[in-house]
Amino acid sequence: MNCSNCGHFNDGGKFCVKCGHKLQEEAAVSQTAATSEYQPQPQPQAAYAPQQPNQRVRQAKKVSKSFFSYFAEGIKNPTATAQAAGESQFVNALITVILYALSIPVMLYVGWKLLLIQFVRSMFKLPIISEELAPSDMEDFNTGVDLIKATDINSIIHFNFTDFVFKQGIFIFIGLAIIIGATYVAAKFGKVDVSFKEFFSRFGTFLIIPTALLLIGLVLAFLHVEYFSYFMNFGLLSIFLVVPFTIASFKQSGTGGLDRIYSTLIVYVVITIVLTFIANGLGEEAKTIITRMGNSTELNDLF
Repeated sequence: MNCSNCGHFNDGGKFCVKCGHKLQEEAAVSQTAATSEYQPQPQPQAAYAPQQPNQRVRQAKKVSKSFFSYFAEGIKNPTATAQAAGESQFVNALITVILYALSIPVMLYVGWKLLLIQFVRSMFKLPIISEELAPSDMEDFNTGVDLIKATDINSIIHFNFTDFVFKQGIFIFIGLAIIIGATYVAAKFGKVDVSFKEFFSRFGTFLIIPTALLLIGLVLAFLHVEYFSYFMNFGLLSIFLVVPFTIASFKQSGTGGLDRIYSTLIVYVVITIVLTFIANGLGEEAKTIITRMGNSTELNDLF
């Protein structure tokens, strides 16, 4: 051990043999310094980094929040919301059109039994038929109606949800696209200077209330309330109001051009043609259902 006073090396002992300095205190100081020098330092804990949500999930939340706000405002103030809708609302308008197109076949898939019962019941109320029916026949009919309501006929006739809803939904969406395109062309003939995206956004915004009627009807269909068909009809017929509202909401960029009354009537003709094709498509599906019902041995055994 070296003496801190004179630097002389000592083999041991409590005092330096050269200057007499006490070595025991030096050893304690050296040991303390060495201990403090080699003492392991506590490792800093890594900060907790919360897992970031998926980019697509965040984008979906953002779009859904924007759409619900847009949809609610469109119900509350339809005219003001439509007139303020620009190209930035194109995505929300597109979602509205998709909801409109899909809600109809979903409603029909869920409530077609009720529609069939309503149709047969209306037929039984016709004077020609009702006069020839005995009270016991009506009782049998009402019993059969209750039995149909309590039976899952979809599983018996194998009525496929995907085939019906998506096929008819795409068909209706194409029909809506044709109607919107025809309305846009009519507006351009009427000297309305507007881009297609802005026109589509305004049309989709005016379509919010008809879509809301269809969604209410869809909820009633799930609850097996027969009045859902009224909301479906109102939602379908409201398209005839969306067209003139959309055209009238734009200002003409110049004089002349096609009068808005004639442009609206032209689009009405297009709507009538489109709805005829949609009705024919749904009619073919109805024929398929009736054919499956007639060929179903399980359903025949049921009655």
